[in-house]
Amino acid sequence: MPEQLAFTIEVFLNGLMAGVLYALVALGFVLIYKASGIFNFAQGVMALFAAMTLYGIMNGQVPFAHLINAIFGTEIHYFGWELPALLAIVMTVGVMILLAWMVQRFIFRYLVGQEPIILFMATIGLAYFLEGVGDLMWGSDIKTLDVGLPQGINETIDEVTFGWFGYGFFIDNLDIVASIVAIILVAALVAFAQYTKQGRAMRAVADDHQAALSVGVSLNFIWILVWSLAGFVALVAGIMWGAKSGVQFSLSLIALKALPVLMLGGFTSIPGAIVGGLIIGVGEKLFEFLIGQPYLGGATENWFAYMLALVFLVFRPQGLFGEKIIERV
Repeated sequence: MPEQLAFTIEVFLNGLMAGVLYALVALGFVLIYKASGIFNFAQGVMALFAAMTLYGIMNGQVPFAHLINAIFGTEIHYFGWELPALLAIVMTVGVMILLAWMVQRFIFRYLVGQEPIILFMATIGLAYFLEGVGDLMWGSDIKTLDVGLPQGINETIDEVTFGWFGYGFFIDNLDIVASIVAIILVAALVAFAQYTKQGRAMRAVADDHQAALSVGVSLNFIWILVWSLAGFVALVAGIMWGAKSGVQFSLSLIALKALPVLMLGGFTSIPGAIVGGLIIGVGEKLFEFLIGQPYLGGATENWFAYMLALVFLVFRPQGLFGEKIIERV
């Protein structure tokens, strides 16, 4: 019994860590939806694009090298230098801000006041465009992203839990760092949304584009701001997931795992993204360990989150922290 309890606690803790990583992706969705009413299907691809760009800048890779070489017959692939991780991250943030400006300038400035489904379809097109441009710029090979974050088993937790349970817990240092970063990020975003002029303007734009324009809110500035913030969150998520599993196409698919997180936490709540991520992370790990492997043959993590979200929607469609829709009838 003590051994089973130890296994369960270890699975629970690893579920919390996985939930934080899900929540990092969900945060990008929440930011854009909260500020513009747009469900950004491209958020997962933005995380992939940010991670690929960071890798390319760090390693001095020439953007569009394959295309340049094919056109001009050259053999240029690298500039010949490597940049420190911190400097590369700052430069990648600049790229994501430029991307935010381009998205607003060439796409969403023409869609002000359009139906939500039109805006959603635009983000689908943006997702596939970014995926193609990312592969063209940096190549489609799997990349190992190393920005100096600690990885591997946490020896302190292993020793302490071995003394308590006679069994050392395997808790990854990277997951611990991701949890700390997520807590700081959420606190900063909540403070920004609640206590700054720009944060209040974001909520006004989400409620009604035309009304926000009529009271002097700059729609262009707010959308560039919110897409820049979402790009920064995508970069953080890309760093964590890229360091954990490599920078590859499957990184863009983590956006799908953010959907049940949003359903549980609410599409407009920043803290809800964290709570929803923790529920999904812990729920799928415990269900796999206690029920999936013993009784169902395993592989329940692929569908459990969606089943849980579907059941949850029946009882609370707006999510735990979502805004209640009140309509006059």
